[in-house]
Amino acid sequence: MSTPIDPTNDIQNSSAGIDKLRWENQVEASKQHNQLTQEDFFALLTKQLAMQDPFKPVQNEEMIGQMTNFASVDGINSLKAEIVNLNTVMTSSQALQASSLVGQKVLLPSTRTYVEQGEYGMGTVDIPVNGRLRQIQVQDSAGQLIANIPMAQGVDGNMEFLWDGTNDKGESMPSGMYQFTAVAEINGRTEQLEIATYGHVSSVSLGNAEMGTMLNIKGGNSVDLDDVLAVAEPDSV
Repeated sequence: MSTPIDPTNDIQNSSAGIDKLRWENQVEASKQHNQLTQEDFFALLTKQLAMQDPFKPVQNEEMIGQMTNFASVDGINSLKAEIVNLNTVMTSSQALQASSLVGQKVLLPSTRTYVEQGEYGMGTVDIPVNGRLRQIQVQDSAGQLIANIPMAQGVDGNMEFLWDGTNDKGESMPSGMYQFTAVAEINGRTEQLEIATYGHVSSVSLGNAEMGTMLNIKGGNSVDLDDVLAVAEPDSV
């Protein structure tokens, strides 16, 4: 048995759909209308000038003030958008630059670095003119002194040092974090000098507007891309 078709329901449904669409269009148009563009502002200003009381015309200072205020707001909004775009471009550029460092060794302002067994540990030390570097001490993760690296005398400025990964007995040390300390004599006193060490970049954490791109260094450290002092040549360390 077929169901009779009521044309009245179709008309009502169609009418309701049209009303809903018309309401949505009105809401959208209202939203757009509430946004005052630069063209709208100058159109209103022109209309204001045309309809002003000739005996009480708008003062030049008032008109200029209105134009300046609108231009300032419009300029600030444009500047904000440009800054957001600039941050996006800079973040992408940093990410691309950082990704090329994965698998390489970079020089960082740190006295600690991860050294693989059978590989070399390397860094630099800044020796003052009035200083005399005695040695580089190597400590394991437990703080135990395991090796002393003798250094050339009579040298000042930035100097590289190299540890062969063995202790004072010539035994190969296991992979792990190692601490390097530069012992120097300055004006008759024993002092420690600033050291930078090479670390292996294992991965990169992409940055955003609030935080820059970070390099994840083997051994658990994470450093800012801007902290990199130098990049080692392949197979040099």
